[in-house]
Amino acid sequence: MRRGLAAAVAALAAVAAGAEPVQVSTRAGVLVGESRDGVRVFKGVPYAQPPVGPLRWAAPRPVAWKGARPAVAFALPCLQPDGVDGRRNGGGHSGPSSEDCLYLNVWAPAAAKKAPIMLWLYGGGGTMGGGHLPAYNGDAFARDGVVLVTINYRLGALGGFAHPALTRAGEGFGNYHLLDAMAALRWIKANAAAFGGDPGNITVFGESAGATMVANLVTSPMAKGLFAKAIIQSTGSLPTPATPLKAAEARGAEVATLLGLPGAEASAGDLRALPADRIILDRRTGFGHRTILDGRVKTQSIMEAFSAGTALDVPLMIGTNSDEGRLSGTQRVAAYAMGGAPVWQYFFDYVPEWRRTEQPNGVPHAGEIPYVFDTLSADRAGARMTPRDHAVAARVHGCWVAFAKAAASARSLACADGFEWPARSDANGGAVAIFEDRPRLGVASALRSPPNGAKPGPTSRDEE
Repeated sequence: MRRGLAAAVAALAAVAAGAEPVQVSTRAGVLVGESRDGVRVFKGVPYAQPPVGPLRWAAPRPVAWKGARPAVAFALPCLQPDGVDGRRNGGGHSGPSSEDCLYLNVWAPAAAKKAPIMLWLYGGGGTMGGGHLPAYNGDAFARDGVVLVTINYRLGALGGFAHPALTRAGEGFGNYHLLDAMAALRWIKANAAAFGGDPGNITVFGESAGATMVANLVTSPMAKGLFAKAIIQSTGSLPTPATPLKAAEARGAEVATLLGLPGAEASAGDLRALPADRIILDRRTGFGHRTILDGRVKTQSIMEAFSAGTALDVPLMIGTNSDEGRLSGTQRVAAYAMGGAPVWQYFFDYVPEWRRTEQPNGVPHAGEIPYVFDTLSADRAGARMTPRDHAVAARVHGCWVAFAKAAASARSLACADGFEWPARSDANGGAVAIFEDRPRLGVASALRSPPNGAKPGPTSRDEE
């Protein structure tokens, strides 16, 4: 009781100026967060036990606590390499990270009741990033009636790894980052009511490596029933074959050898005794696998599942930016998915006028994110954003909100400023929302990326 009281007092002391403390009871325990301007925020909430020691390379285990737990500060992101000279790395993070990292953050409307829920999976090549970044702030979603959740998930070889010893121990899941996302989805469903959310209306969405995860969840039999809708933003991995378990095990044995263990003969205990930073920070060993055909989490590659019609039949939004070179796989998945639940396809092509000299070929990788979250002010060039740019962000963000709120039977989205976005179909020629200064409808067959045969923009190593 004293520990709970002390934690509550600590939470009260940490509440930001102008905010009020707010308490919710979850099935795991009591949380003390903060409320301001009609938004309740809970940060650094554990959704599973720390994946350390005997829980490294194991499925996430449920977590609980006694007393009131402060939830007013972000937890450290999952272990990852830092940027050069202290600068941000390719996932947007700079500073400490930790193997103890399975935490989530919630932004909820103060008066929400059965509100739609969106779970964000960040990009960063599968080796970097975190749910705490300013671009992923959920205030705008909560303001517009959506419960927004961000999570951390295991990265690099701690998130995607196989070894004969782990398989023999019955823990050869390989895709631990996907298991993390599933554990978070179960936690969200179980505790939706505490935050005013609807457990039957959860949208999972992500960008780049996060979009690869979304696509893998949509094509995983283990994820059935965990979410109602999905959004795939800018991943080039859709057509990439998954790694067979035996090949992943062989690579795991090589990693063990590189780290001074007896290769395939190393035990699970040997592997788990290795310092985590030796695994992650060594370029020879740290990347890991993004999709392993382990026979449980993943039984087919992404494109195989969509082409065979075995993907989960949920409403889908999918798209790319104009200077990425990632259009081909997106087009194929959108076409395959049209045989089931509705599919909305987009093409993001808005570059602020003041940025067109540096981005002459269109929108680069990740360029849509601050528009989706309506967080342009958090952009590194936020002070240069114009009212026109903010208006575009409001329109784009409004379409994502409309998708989250839409009924499963919907075949058109009512976005901001009267823009009606129909699901893609043969009858409308494969309608696509093209996000420019103002959104307009185009057709899938007319899309070109990059424009005019220009060289594609930079990509991250999230494809496998």
